[in-house]
Amino acid sequence: MSAGAVVFAGIAGLLIGSFLNVVAYRLPRGESLVKPGSRCPSCGTPVKPYDNIPVLSWLLLRGKCRHCGEPISARYPLVEAATGLLYAGVVAKYDDAFGIAVGLILVTALVPIVLIDLETFTIPNAITLPAAVAALIAGVALNIDGVSEQLIAAAAAGGFFLLAVLLYPRGMGMGDAKLAGVMGLCLGRAVAPAVLIGLITGVLVGGVIMARLGVQAGRKTKIPFGPFLALGAVIALFVGDSIVNWYTDTYF
Repeated sequence: MSAGAVVFAGIAGLLIGSFLNVVAYRLPRGESLVKPGSRCPSCGTPVKPYDNIPVLSWLLLRGKCRHCGEPISARYPLVEAATGLLYAGVVAKYDDAFGIAVGLILVTALVPIVLIDLETFTIPNAITLPAAVAALIAGVALNIDGVSEQLIAAAAAGGFFLLAVLLYPRGMGMGDAKLAGVMGLCLGRAVAPAVLIGLITGVLVGGVIMARLGVQAGRKTKIPFGPFLALGAVIALFVGDSIVNWYTDTYF
């Protein structure tokens, strides 16, 4: 993909990242995603358009509200920058419309899911369902021959976590199973390394927590699993097919 397309995607990602900040904050609180416009979280003053430029405005204002001077969390520009980089990365990585479409769909869903899961330990259907529908539409419109792979991967990944939920409901939630299904629709066969990476990192973090707090306290510590799945999904988005090819070439 041309450098111009990558730059355009990065700029679009910055703008969408700004909206995803709104989604991550308002959706769990049942607030409208459209009205009112962006406001200072401390004084409630509406943010002017020139103070709402992704990343740049936060830097120029030194991370403070222009009106009340209260700090504005660095989370906002970090989310914007991360979304911009991911958008640019997807367009740089893929040279086909389907790969770009499902990559951008996955990134757009993962960013607010991670933020919301970290805050509320839930993964909203309001994000996973539209993402699943969009991925299927992209498959039918842009890669009809690959829809079967999408469905098989979604069923395998989602079914794996559904079984985990049924066997050990305190360890997993239905939101994790639904997210895994979306990952399957977007990643196809590359969902396998994504799930594996998510499981390994989750176990490692859990082990560190138990080492620090003790086994009993560590087991009682609630940890959202969505961010680990998201990490695996992002890695698989860029190198998942290479991992699968290496595995099949080596062992089959």
